[in-house]
Amino acid sequence: MSTQEFQNGELRDGFHFRGGHPALDLVATVTGRLKPAQRELLAGPDDLARWLVAAGFAGSPLAATPGDLERARALREAIHAIVDARLAGGEGTPADIDQINAAAAGTPAIPQIGEDGRVRLQGGASALLATLAGEAALLLGGDQASRIRRCEADGCAMLFLDTSRGGERRWCSMKRCGNKAKVAEFRKRRQGVGA
Repeated sequence: MSTQEFQNGELRDGFHFRGGHPALDLVATVTGRLKPAQRELLAGPDDLARWLVAAGFAGSPLAATPGDLERARALREAIHAIVDARLAGGEGTPADIDQINAAAAGTPAIPQIGEDGRVRLQGGASALLATLAGEAALLLGGDQASRIRRCEADGCAMLFLDTSRGGERRWCSMKRCGNKAKVAEFRKRRQGVGA
């Protein structure tokens, strides 16, 4: 796989995009959720601005404020809490739902067709976050909500939208976690044959 494919695929500007939906990719801006020490990838406003570009919400660099960063983190944690609760058989708390609804109630970015014929979102970080919150509300309150999964690989907490026909996808990425699991299973079977 070329560096260009990697940058346009699952890893862009240091952020993971394996969720199949921007709301789930936002949750991935905290790594190591299953470990004692987690890593915050949105450490400052500039990181949020970079993520918005890498996620495709902005076509060029933009400015983000500390307030934008705080709103992005609150939105991220509300999404995570609702998905986590649902995967455990429950529902999200009213506070988490209110957090997403409040963020989605902001003025969204304006879609515009660019000279290249592709849509671009026009607006600052606040508008882009309102658009992202709206997409999160549509995902979590829509038919696809039942297709949100957590990666089954040991130590991986990535969330993803299972768009497979049978709804039986197990890993956030076949290239990463799926391949590791298959190699481990192959080694296990091979050791069992020689024993």
